[in-house]
Amino acid sequence: MTLFTLPFQHPVEFWCAVAMVTVILGIAFAAAKSPERRDIRWVKAITSPNTKVLFALLFVAWAVGFGLLLQAVPHTGANSPYGGIALIALFSGFFITMGLIWSVVGE
Repeated sequence: MTLFTLPFQHPVEFWCAVAMVTVILGIAFAAAKSPERRDIRWVKAITSPNTKVLFALLFVAWAVGFGLLLQAVPHTGANSPYGGIALIALFSGFFITMGLIWSVVGE
């Protein structure tokens, strides 16, 4: 029953989560909709030889950003936001690192 009252008790967190899910589903839908087309501008941008610079900068920004953010939040107790932020850092860092490896090895 608490799940149904979540949008009213925590509206900012709820709508941020809805927005993130919408973005993820939009990306997945766009990827599924055009599996064979390579002429899209953003695909050309992330598959160029200079992509390693982009992913290296993303990796550095990710490391510095989450390093500072995780130090700023309290990480004592079970109700701290540290675990949620760390989980987001884990998943986003995995994909940024895989993009970096893909751009360096794929050349």
